[in-house]
Amino acid sequence: MIELLDELVDGVRGAAWPLIRNDLHLSYIQVGMLLTIPNTIASLIEPILGIWGDVGDRRPLILSGGVGFAIALLLMSFSNNFLVFLAAFVLFYPASGSFVSLSQATLMDIDPARHEQNMARWALAGSLGNVIGPLILAGAIAFHQSWRGAFFILVVLTGLVLVLLWQYPIAAPSSVDAPAPGFKEAIHNAIAALKRLTVLRWLTLLQFSDLMLDVLRGFIALYFVDVVGVDNAQASVAITIWLGFGLLGDFLLIPLLERVQGLSYLRVSALLVLGLYPAFLVVPNFTVKLAILAGLGLLNAGWYSILQGQLYTAMPGQSGTVMTLSNLFGLVGGLAPLVLGMAAQQIGLQSMMWLLLAAPIALLMGLSKV
Repeated sequence: MIELLDELVDGVRGAAWPLIRNDLHLSYIQVGMLLTIPNTIASLIEPILGIWGDVGDRRPLILSGGVGFAIALLLMSFSNNFLVFLAAFVLFYPASGSFVSLSQATLMDIDPARHEQNMARWALAGSLGNVIGPLILAGAIAFHQSWRGAFFILVVLTGLVLVLLWQYPIAAPSSVDAPAPGFKEAIHNAIAALKRLTVLRWLTLLQFSDLMLDVLRGFIALYFVDVVGVDNAQASVAITIWLGFGLLGDFLLIPLLERVQGLSYLRVSALLVLGLYPAFLVVPNFTVKLAILAGLGLLNAGWYSILQGQLYTAMPGQSGTVMTLSNLFGLVGGLAPLVLGMAAQQIGLQSMMWLLLAAPIALLMGLSKV
């Protein structure tokens, strides 16, 4: 439920970017700043939360993160300028880390032998949220509430989840594995993990893969409006197709991982995306673009869940520390939206979109040594 809620937010936000951009008079650089500055700040805060999640009681961290999550959404719904919206994002990112990422770590602790499979289920819940999110936005617009009303609906849903979570038991890591280490020992363990090639590989590939996942999703609506030349309604159709086929891919991935090695599937998927994505950019016809976009959404399914599952497997008993290291690497990877936004401002959005090909190329290179 927590992952579903988190991706409902992303689904609404992704589809609403053209409306938010117009309402708040944002430039491409400001859009990049909104996607970069909060992520960078969160990457400084969340490593501490991750370490603490391995050594202390996670329940207060998860619950307080949920409260911050709700407050940030409330600020978004009442934002009337760039700075207020940015402040809401600055609060939202670390709150999401505490609320969502530590919940994921707790799920991984439940069954350490099935990290990939449980990550696939987690991703399916997220994909469902991404599909429903634009529908929430469409419903809010239908009732003349615009994007602000959609964010307020998310505030209410977050409150309901928090009420349920308050009564739900949250297992501490020490009750699942060996007794929890001290904070200082956990820091030393995290530093030691960074020296392992396997851990570095999965952390690096996760950052590159995100170019074809969250980063691409963040620019899809703007791409269809500003480059393809369609209206906001047609751009919302494109987002819905991308997310809908991503949901189908995540659904099909769960039984697939019971029969096929996750890394074998990932290699084939990255190779196919490497061929399809350039076709998506060069084909001028709107309908054909939508068809190719559907294929990309289907093929990208599993990239995050398989790579993240491999990272958890490479760090047994350190699920909270996985969050810590992911955020340290996110300091670099989180600069991608800002860099891409600046590139779009200088060379145009169409030319910038070609840079996202780095994702399948990096995956094919990194997986060739596994």
